[in-house]
Amino acid sequence: MTAETSQTLDRGLRVLKLLADTDHGLTVTELALRLGVNRTVVYRLLATLEQHALIRRDLGGRARVGLGVLRLGRQVHPLVREAALPALRSLAEDIGATAHLTLVDGADALAVAVVEPTWTDYHVAYRAGFRYPLDRGAAGKAILAARQHPMADPGCTLTHGELEAGACGAAAPLLGVTGVEGSVGVVMLAEAVPERVGPRVVDAAREVAEALR
Repeated sequence: MTAETSQTLDRGLRVLKLLADTDHGLTVTELALRLGVNRTVVYRLLATLEQHALIRRDLGGRARVGLGVLRLGRQVHPLVREAALPALRSLAEDIGATAHLTLVDGADALAVAVVEPTWTDYHVAYRAGFRYPLDRGAAGKAILAARQHPMADPGCTLTHGELEAGACGAAAPLLGVTGVEGSVGVVMLAEAVPERVGPRVVDAAREVAEALR
């Protein structure tokens, strides 16, 4: 800790991170041990976080992440979308296909930003808010590939006809962005993804990741 930081705030944020990493919640004693502080400090931290609905306590006294965290999380999407739009516009215009940014939302892939090319005669209609299972479509599968190989760059994932008949997808995961799990991709009407698309999508994913760091 430095003179410019708050020890209490630091501890409160550590509590939230600890609770976010468990599905069954933690007791006051467990939190005290992990934080290296006494139970009184933990009680005060939990009481404050509970006032803001950032944590909740069940009947057994275990603390869990509260719904207030979801309200904060909803504000992340507009910020991420704004940072990604320049790279998505460039990708859509260069490839002549609909470009998108997709983030993980529970067990689903959620399209949070979509840019369509301006010069093509036709392109795939794809809307922000489109949701589908992570194990279907290039965008979700690219995210899963990054999960399976966290220390490596899985490159570009290609699919055909998984979300829409006759449509191909190409996507690359966002790498090295703390707190954001997602991918950048394109969707097009074609029998196969042209060879030059994969490297271009990977470059766009890197641009977005750099903008978010």
